[in-house]
Amino acid sequence: MEAEKEKPEIVWKAEKLVAATMGERDASHDAAHAFRVRGLALSLAKEEALSGPSLEIVELAALLHDIGDYKYAKDLTEDTTTVEKFLEEEGLEESKREKILAIIRHVGFKNEVASTSSPDSSLEFCIVQDADRLDAIGAIGIARCFTYGGSKNHILYDPEIPPRQGLTKEKYMMKDGKQTSVNHFHEKLFKLKDLMKTKAGKNRAEKRHKFMEDFLAEFYEEWSGSS
Repeated sequence: MEAEKEKPEIVWKAEKLVAATMGERDASHDAAHAFRVRGLALSLAKEEALSGPSLEIVELAALLHDIGDYKYAKDLTEDTTTVEKFLEEEGLEESKREKILAIIRHVGFKNEVASTSSPDSSLEFCIVQDADRLDAIGAIGIARCFTYGGSKNHILYDPEIPPRQGLTKEKYMMKDGKQTSVNHFHEKLFKLKDLMKTKAGKNRAEKRHKFMEDFLAEFYEEWSGSS
């Protein structure tokens, strides 16, 4: 209870909103994911010497970034209306609201899948994006990958179904056709290390990336029966 009292009111209200809107999702994009990203973002922010009002922007953007995730919308469209309404009702100043919403709208891998340029160069954005990407790789990333694939009834692996190449944002977002969970490593997860923006994020990504490489090498050996 003491820790609850120390938090700004808008933060614990954001936590409740996350729990209410994301709590029933599969474990790849549930409330626990948002809370981990928040923790990672604040940790990266400390390493990057971010302070002052920027920390509030980072914390709220990290907590709220997946509430309107297109993967859980019927029309596969990103929806920030719930977050917009929340921030306005809480009386957050307009400049902060705009920064938080801009981070949320551009943080996803889909916005960078066919581009080498970042839609936002602010340190707040880079920290939140790196935090979200760190949670997509390593041991937790592997667990999330197969959890999401299972929720969509994707098969684990099929050597006859190659990873998709030359993906555009639109093609990446389309979830039709046969897909395998293992292909997601090649289509997204293995690319994230080199897309990290902050020094702290790049350093942490190295270990998690190596863990995924080792895991997939073992997976292929076991699949083939040679291990």
